[in-house]
Amino acid sequence: MQPVVTVGLDGSQESLAAARWAADEADKRKLTLRLLHAWPLLAPEPTRVPSEVDQNYWAKRLVHTAQAEIHARHPGLSIAGDLVAEDAQNALLQAASESEMTVLGSRGLEPVESYFLGDVSLPVVARAERPVVLVRAETPERGTPAAPASRVVVALKLHGASDDLLDFAFHTAAARGVALLAVHGRSVPLHARLPWGVDHDVAEEITRDAQKELSKALRPWREKYPQVDVADSIHLANPAKAVVRAAEDAVLLVVGRRAHRHGLAPHLGPVAQAAIHHGSCPVAVVPHD
Repeated sequence: MQPVVTVGLDGSQESLAAARWAADEADKRKLTLRLLHAWPLLAPEPTRVPSEVDQNYWAKRLVHTAQAEIHARHPGLSIAGDLVAEDAQNALLQAASESEMTVLGSRGLEPVESYFLGDVSLPVVARAERPVVLVRAETPERGTPAAPASRVVVALKLHGASDDLLDFAFHTAAARGVALLAVHGRSVPLHARLPWGVDHDVAEEITRDAQKELSKALRPWREKYPQVDVADSIHLANPAKAVVRAAEDAVLLVVGRRAHRHGLAPHLGPVAQAAIHHGSCPVAVVPHD
């Protein structure tokens, strides 16, 4: 199958924002964009049936409208519309296994609405075999326009494998022609906490050791992507808070999750959870070993 970027459409403003982001990414990576709409009640394709009696009319219109808008923005982009008679979650998981990445819309930051597309997207993020990107709905600019996002931020734990995570982050930064910031957050251990603050010597030692580990992890990727301007940052703070704060002006925040293992329930760690619920930029969740 030809490499594709798949976006899930449901007719919401969030999914349209995801489609626009996915189109930009597919264009930069020279991939086909797949517009997927899943609806269990989709009828077999009728022939020579007027629109007023076509059960699939609104599903077709949803995909065709998005396709027309994206084609106007990216006239050279290869776009494929796909209507699937399937439950949305199952259809997206299948699509994710066939795609370079899957892009889904997001909802607001309010506590009740902080789950990306509710009970569909979170299971997809937790179970997908390939990266899933979550994109918030676009909001009208207010006051002074913000500076354009100019970097990809990747969160690193520095224990366990991170090749899949770094490959995705560096590839995205290279495709978009932006810088990359690698962020590592590490909470200060209890023995370093003093009544008047943090033990300076212990903090320096922790930072120095983490810097060595981070530099070692990044070295092969700096060599593979010499065109990417790379910076790194160590924060002696709650990792989730450090990562979300570092990504406030990012074009994309890349976080990892452990790949689903047989017999274990899908799980998202605290950094991925914080990024999904509180990150203000698009968030890519990348499964890794």
